[in-house]
Amino acid sequence: MSIVMDILRLLVTVMFAFLTGKLISKLKLPSILGWLIIGMVAGPHALNLLENSVLDAKWFEILESILESVFGLMIGTELIWKRMKKAGAQILVTTVTESLGTFLVVSFVFGIIFWFANVPLYLAFVFGGIALATAPAPSLSVVRDLKTDGPVTKTLIPMAALDDLVGALIFFLVIAFVSAHISSTGIPIPVVLFLVFLPVLVGIATGFLTGKMLQHTKKTGAALPIMLVMLLVSAGIGFAINAMLPAPVLNFMLIGMSYSAVFANMVTEDQLNGMMKVMNPMIGFSMIIVILNLAAPLDYHLIFGAGIYTAVYIIARAVGKYSGAYFGAALTHAPATVKKYLGFTLLPHSGVSLVFTGIVVSVLMKPDPESAKIVQGTVAAAAVINEIMAVFMAKKGFEWAGELHRAGKEAEE
Repeated sequence: MSIVMDILRLLVTVMFAFLTGKLISKLKLPSILGWLIIGMVAGPHALNLLENSVLDAKWFEILESILESVFGLMIGTELIWKRMKKAGAQILVTTVTESLGTFLVVSFVFGIIFWFANVPLYLAFVFGGIALATAPAPSLSVVRDLKTDGPVTKTLIPMAALDDLVGALIFFLVIAFVSAHISSTGIPIPVVLFLVFLPVLVGIATGFLTGKMLQHTKKTGAALPIMLVMLLVSAGIGFAINAMLPAPVLNFMLIGMSYSAVFANMVTEDQLNGMMKVMNPMIGFSMIIVILNLAAPLDYHLIFGAGIYTAVYIIARAVGKYSGAYFGAALTHAPATVKKYLGFTLLPHSGVSLVFTGIVVSVLMKPDPESAKIVQGTVAAAAVINEIMAVFMAKKGFEWAGELHRAGKEAEE
């Protein structure tokens, strides 16, 4: 009976989020702002409609992971090789520069602060590792909601996938070195590399099998069930691997992204468009659940208790993201709008940052509990403040680039 009540709570929250998103969009703002607000209001720190019994339930964890895989379809099906050949080097270079730029700026700034504050210097690199991660869902929901199109949009979508990979790789390398520094049971580097790229390998394998089957299936009515069943198989493999690990660390959005990227390059454009037309409402529903899951754990009370570390973290991360994206775009001679405005679309952060923070706290709590508390308090407060600001800035970035409501217009013209 309690599971039924929890499911009802979730459905009611989704309904309120959907309606609030529609209301927010009437004010010419992204719907995701409504979803974020409802998520925080319905979460354990406010009305407790989405209480911990829901958020921590196994069935919700499974559902949310599957929907993350579904959301990954939005990224993967845009990674068509023949479209990306020209921009491939530009996207790769820009992803690396904005990630490393953020890591270096945040680590440097906190390194100076911690030197004078007599806080362990390795913590500066931990902050840098957490800060470089980007949560793609908020910016991509702005792309979908406000129908953006143009150089910034076309750069952001594939970067959303690569950024997760680069961010996870650098973060886990930092954690491996920190763990080795403060304890005798460090994480072996080869294991770190393997776990970061494992979701991609799973998606590539199942995506290839799906592509082969779809090549022999001409009708959309038959192709769609194959694609959905194989997506569930991909997620199922992810669950099986997670169950064998000490902590569930696989990124299901990366599984869905790599899975769909492979089969999308193996089928005809008409076949792909037919499947995605049916999938679009499901992707929209997945977005709401993913955003609610990001927002519900955020404690708005932390805004009032945010200290100097939180302010420094938000500003240093924004400077790193913007300057790194600008430098990479300039280096690869990207269009002027990409240089000027791409950085604004890379600011959303909360979901990934909270996952990374949880990992850091678990590593530091026994050997260095004071440092664990500094990380937890700083990033938790930053997640609440940054997420609302970041959605506004992402919207402004697309607006200044002249890409709002451009989707489909080029074809019409």
